[in-house]
Amino acid sequence: MKLRSLLAAIAFWTLILAIALFLLLPTLVIVPISFAADTVIRFPPEGFSLRWYENVLANPAWRAATVTSLQTAIGTACLSMALGTAAAIFLYRTEFRGKAIVQGLLLSPLVTPVIVLAVGVYLVFARWGLSGTLASLVIAHTVLALPFVVVSVTASLHAVNGNLELAALGLGGSRLYVFRRILLPLIAPGVVSGGIFAFITSWDEVVMAIFLTDPGLRTVPVLIWSQLRAELDPTMAAVGTILIAISALGLGAITLL
Repeated sequence: MKLRSLLAAIAFWTLILAIALFLLLPTLVIVPISFAADTVIRFPPEGFSLRWYENVLANPAWRAATVTSLQTAIGTACLSMALGTAAAIFLYRTEFRGKAIVQGLLLSPLVTPVIVLAVGVYLVFARWGLSGTLASLVIAHTVLALPFVVVSVTASLHAVNGNLELAALGLGGSRLYVFRRILLPLIAPGVVSGGIFAFITSWDEVVMAIFLTDPGLRTVPVLIWSQLRAELDPTMAAVGTILIAISALGLGAITLL
């Protein structure tokens, strides 16, 4: 029986590893290409050079796009954590008619095609005069990222012992004090994990950004998209490698939390 269980476990993890490699290897091919010395994208690459990373750092367009992406991602993470935490606590603690509908609306961006959301958001923001602004990007990306925070914080709330809050309230603590000193530290891993997911969602998002940016305000994914339409060189691989590295760091932080 033990041998059979061991063989089943080996077969299972072998299958998981094979699926992971099948999904990841095509993406990771760009990493060695980004260090190629040749000006033509080919695999395996020939030579070793950091010139393409130097191109990214020296190009004003890439620097501006990186700043825009960071501002958007940080703003999205902060706004998503604030709104998502409040929504998760409210839904977890409150029972009311139509609660399932509200939960479904909050989580709907996870299953709604991004192109549908992008068209709708663009039409609304264009009417309000917000299209082409940093605020429009932050708000739109918050819509996409909010479900991750709600799910993450809700999971943390299920692990919290409600008697701790009742004890603090019974000892004279105000609701704001109890939230700040008791509840928030307990659900902090869920809040931070949701914020990291929100950051990654905004950092990698391109469809919504294409609709809401203009030539003077572009994120890194949008600039990659526009550059790919004009030319293809290992600079794209260098930028893609940077995006993968930042996303991997974010996922690693979530794992640690």
